[in-house]
Amino acid sequence: MTKIIMSGCSGRMGRVITDIVKADADAEIVAGIDLVDDGTLGYPVYQSPEDIKEQADVIIDFSSPKVLDNILSYATGKNVPVVLCTTGFSDEQLKSIEEASGKVAILRSANMSLGINTVINMLKTAASVFCPAGFDVEIVEQHHHNKLDAPSGTALALADAVNDAVGGEFEYVYDRSTKREKRGAKELGISAVRAGSIPGTHDVIFAGPDEVIEIRHVAYSRNIFGNGAVSAAKFLAGKPAGMYSMHDVISAQLEEA
Repeated sequence: MTKIIMSGCSGRMGRVITDIVKADADAEIVAGIDLVDDGTLGYPVYQSPEDIKEQADVIIDFSSPKVLDNILSYATGKNVPVVLCTTGFSDEQLKSIEEASGKVAILRSANMSLGINTVINMLKTAASVFCPAGFDVEIVEQHHHNKLDAPSGTALALADAVNDAVGGEFEYVYDRSTKREKRGAKELGISAVRAGSIPGTHDVIFAGPDEVIEIRHVAYSRNIFGNGAVSAAKFLAGKPAGMYSMHDVISAQLEEA
């Protein structure tokens, strides 16, 4: 039984994960962290980690970069691993996360979906084949009209997977309307669409002479991120200090299969 502290428990993803864990015989949320508690979650909620009385195996954080210092302080002080699902960290905060990983196990991912993280692995293989052959690469991401950031963090993670596979040779181009010229051979285009209630959709296009390969991922609900976070928590519980990724979670699941 993996005992979990849910940071950001009253938010949309916190409630999704709460419901997922309630149906999981191998996991339990023993406490939550949030400024709001309407009494419906079924476990005690604290405004600060330092007030938590319950013992736990791992923290899932789906909250805000503002609480990072408190989360890391609790985690390193109590030796409780952390699954960081929150995005938007500053460079200074990323450095703090790296330093904390020397004391406690930390898993950080811009997207907790097992599907997206498997696609990232696929892209590394595809890029190593298609890019040296001269294929152009474009990423098109679509989201509902309430999403604030563009391009999405997931789109950038997909671009980084392609770019890393070929030694960082690509330049990211976000807006072609600002220049009237032929596409460069080392450009990687990233386009964003915001409209209606479109679910999170990411298309990676490899376009070469006379053939096009497209890899698509569509997120129909937040459950995919919640399931990934819970899988990551189960994986991370009991792990030694270090920085982990969703690739480690997927690799472990493949070994068990």
